[in-house]
Amino acid sequence: MYKELNPDTFTEVLKTVIDPVAKEDIISTGKVRYFEINGRSIRMDLEVLSPALHIKRKAENNVREALHNAFGQDLEIHINLQVSVPDKRKENAGLLPGVKNIIAISSGKGGVGKSTVSANLAVTLVRQGFRVGLIDADIYGPSVPMMFDVENRRPNLVTVDGQKLIEPVESMGVKLLSIGFFADVAQAVVWRGPMASKALRQMFADAHWGELDFLLIDLPPGTGDIHLTLVQTVPVTGALVVSTPQKVALADAEKGANMFRLPAVNVPVLGMVENMAYFTPDELPANKYYIFGKDGVKQLCQKMEVPFLGEIPLVQGIREGGDTGKPLALESAHPVGKAFTELADRLLEEVVRRNQQAPPTQVSDVTKF
Repeated sequence: MYKELNPDTFTEVLKTVIDPVAKEDIISTGKVRYFEINGRSIRMDLEVLSPALHIKRKAENNVREALHNAFGQDLEIHINLQVSVPDKRKENAGLLPGVKNIIAISSGKGGVGKSTVSANLAVTLVRQGFRVGLIDADIYGPSVPMMFDVENRRPNLVTVDGQKLIEPVESMGVKLLSIGFFADVAQAVVWRGPMASKALRQMFADAHWGELDFLLIDLPPGTGDIHLTLVQTVPVTGALVVSTPQKVALADAEKGANMFRLPAVNVPVLGMVENMAYFTPDELPANKYYIFGKDGVKQLCQKMEVPFLGEIPLVQGIREGGDTGKPLALESAHPVGKAFTELADRLLEEVVRRNQQAPPTQVSDVTKF
């Protein structure tokens, strides 16, 4: 026996539909922005938290199934999907007021592919429809210009509200700033900590970032001045920690994650990703060779009680893409492209959860260090 269709029963039924990203019902979380009932026809605006096609399809199918089961299969349902981005900034946040989420991408150890993950994640988020910026905060070893094939580009100056600001270089839809744009390719950056910290602050304060859904910060390895400067300069939404599965990298990744958990820093660790999880040769795509160990990051996540966001395989193409300035994640059908799509979706889920459960982002008080 079907229910009588009216606004009250319509709302009651949709309280049973769970948002595929937020993991809560779509009524209490305000995802149903508007609805109109006209006889046996319903029109509604439904907000989703990811532009990923499979997420949108799942959200729409969940609503259709619930309504048809409750009111009959002949019910006409017209759904207008609206993609929104999680945003939990503090009001009047100061620097970067147009940036909704700032994600620190960190690793305890060098050589684990943190910059490769940063670049490929950035283009994946753009491919999903987000507005994305990327700051190369690895002051001493900037690699982002090479990974985006913009080594010979130089940022321009623009005037905004009477102030001259640096205009980030744009490539593949990603806005980029790196110390590599201001130094010769072969020139060594020999700076003491305060100079490096000042350079990072300028990439925030003296740049015209505009409106962004995500600003990714590719941090240098370890824990030091740059990391502390970041958290005391801008409100960081959360940290993504990159590691390979080998023990020597995991030990440093744990230290890096624990730095963000210090009371004076207080930045949520959104999760960890296992890079170079296994090697797959192009001629044997079904084969997996765990040359750095297996499931090391997954086990560390269980130990530290942080989310495991996925694993990225080691393939020749990802190295070639980094060298030629064409991130392999641009190829959505490639196994690496699929891996980064899954990483982006899981990261977005954690950003949504963090913004729902934690206070607004704010800068950290690290004066005691």
